[in-house]
Order: sequence, then structure tokens, then C-alpha cells
Amino acid sequence: MTTYALDTNIVSYFLKKDAVIVARMRLENSKGNQFVIPPTVYFEINNWLLRNNSKNKMATFEKMYFAQGIGVIDKIVLDIASTVKLKMQKQGQGIEDDDLFIAAYCMKHNLPLVTNNIDHFKNVEGLNILNWVK
Repeated sequence: MTTYALDTNIVSYFLKKDAVIVARMRLENSKGNQFVIPPTVYFEINNWLLRNNSKNKMATFEKMYFAQGIGVIDKIVLDIASTVKLKMQKQGQGIEDDDLFIAAYCMKHNLPLVTNNIDHFKNVEGLNILNWVK
């Protein structure tokens, strides 16, 4: 069994009923695989839905995170994020803090991150990135 962490864009595609993402998530579910929503992804999606007053999508999202779970940012995730950011800064690379926390969460739990934003995460050494869109 594999647990996949879903990036913000993947959850957004799911909520918009993107056929490719919905089909892939159903396939993975049928194989007994699971999904988790990193805490930063929960924040970003929740903020987007509240800002747009998307009640139907909010209801779907609530079902999704109740079924899949929301991760937690703890001291270990923060320590990993700090180490990764410092290493990237020394290499002259940048990363947005939201993406950094998503990556650190995945690294702590050894979870592959499903995203369509490969460029946001490509310089994070040790992060397993999957793209189900392309």
C-alpha cells in the first residue's frame, strides 16, 4: 500500500472534477492506496474555497479530508524545512515557504508528492515527485 501526498493543484483538479485526476485517484484507491493532504495544502485550498464562496466544492473538500486525513506540521517537519531551505539558499536556489512546508512534510513521512508543479519542487533533494497530469 502506498500513501500519496496531494499538492494544492491536484486537490484543485479533483474539486473541479478533472477527468484524469479523478480517474487516477479512483484507480489508486481501488489498489488500496491512500492519500493525505499536507497541512499547507489544506490551508491553501480552504482559503481559496472561502474566498470564492464555493459551497459545493467546500462540501466535497470536507468529505475528501475527512476520508483522507490532514497532516500535521510538527517540530521535525519544521527542522527539515529549515535544513532544506538553508541548503537551497547556499546553492542559490529559492523555494516558496508554502512549497517548502509541503516538501518537508512529505520528506518526514517518506511520501511521494503528487503535483503538476514540478518546477516548484524539482530542486528539493530527496523529495519523490510524481506528476499524474502529464
